Amino acid sequence: MLPHITATRFVTPLREGGSLPGIVEGSDDGTYVVKFRGAGQGLKVLVAEVVVGELARRLGIRVPQMAVIDMPTAIARYEADEEVQDLLNASPGNNLAVDFLPGSFGYDGSRPPEPDEAADIVWLDAFTANVDRTWANPNLLVWHRQVWAIDHGAAIWFHHSWPSRGADASRFAAQPFDVSEHVLRDVAGDLAAAHARAAAVLTPEVVTEVVGIVPDEWLETAPGLDDVPAVRSAYVEHLTRRLENAGAWWGAAA
Repeated sequence: MLPHITATRFVTPLREGGSLPGIVEGSDDGTYVVKFRGAGQGLKVLVAEVVVGELARRLGIRVPQMAVIDMPTAIARYEADEEVQDLLNASPGNNLAVDFLPGSFGYDGSRPPEPDEAADIVWLDAFTANVDRTWANPNLLVWHRQVWAIDHGAAIWFHHSWPSRGADASRFAAQPFDVSEHVLRDVAGDLAAAHARAAAVLTPEVVTEVVGIVPDEWLETAPGLDDVPAVRSAYVEHLTRRLENAGAWWGAAA
């Protein structure tokens, strides 16, 4: 399970992205980037961050450590910015904390990852349908001369279609992915080898374990997905079906 901490101080908002995350100090003396449950994208973004981030970790891709952070209601009282105060007031309880990497800088291509590592990140984004890793928005950091993958809230888009299109795993399983605009495409190594490595690691058991990390309260039910176990099972089914159907979305890229 993810570690559970309590926020002790809201430090500053981060206004680079659309969701207005913030720098927060925690009860474990750590400093975190917090993704708030009350942001416009809602709880599904937190789910995507955890699922894709933990899949990345299983593949050996560097991602910051994550934790569940409780935001006490009192924290909002000391925030002068009305927009931030509204967000904090909308986000009491458990939010997502991502370890802050002090001194890191955004990826600019000057320190590319090793070819195999780059290929693994390209594969992960294709598998999870993460379109948010281009030169327009790399969502990569360089810290201690190594590349770290961040911000996976735009991935696994299928859950945003619940319930209007139901939990039809076949649609996501066959959705093609264009890697030509990926920020690491030109430095990635053998993509077919990346698929072989990933497929060997991401067994159904591993996928189930990763989805099991998501806190129950972040899993939103929908018609046909009437309880938390059903929602959790739907995530597992979508991901495992996509892996089984790799020829539809990965074959051309590799």
